[in-house]
Amino acid sequence: MANDEVLAAVGPRLRALRQERGTTLAALSESTGISVSTLSRLESGQRKATLELLLPLARAYQVPLDDLVGAPPTGDPRIYARPIKHSSGQTILPLSRQSTGLQAFKHLIPPGPVEAPDPKTHEGYEWLYVISGRLRVVLGEHDLVLPAGEAAEFDTRVPHWFGSAGGEAVEFLSIFGPQGERMHVRARSTRT
Repeated sequence: MANDEVLAAVGPRLRALRQERGTTLAALSESTGISVSTLSRLESGQRKATLELLLPLARAYQVPLDDLVGAPPTGDPRIYARPIKHSSGQTILPLSRQSTGLQAFKHLIPPGPVEAPDPKTHEGYEWLYVISGRLRVVLGEHDLVLPAGEAAEFDTRVPHWFGSAGGEAVEFLSIFGPQGERMHVRARSTRT
């Protein structure tokens, strides 16, 4: 199934899930922060399903993101990432199945003109690791450039924005968790 066909099938799936749960568009709007008109257009297929819209819906329904986009059920432990195109041209690949708890993503920013930052806030905590390129991170009053191999973590209630530092392609990983849930790295003891 092509990506456009998968996205087109999201609307009826969202409507069926909402009706199955006995939820109104107004109640869903209140719990997700997505306007009633946007939810209605999503369900009718008139609005493209993006990660920014699907993540709060998956949380509200407490279902994996794969359930919303219709990923085939399988006992296979591999993650078959379904790319999500952001309006900025960025491609986001979900790397985890769950819609609650920690979620992992791979971000691909194509080469192109340098964008003007447009910081946003939301509930949660995020960890980033740059695979290639140079990632510009605007975080509150900080304007940072992270080269390949560098990582950052922050509270997403702080206004933040990511983009290419110099117009070149950038690849980075992100792990996003609910407020208060952070990445825990385990290291072996150096004691003998």
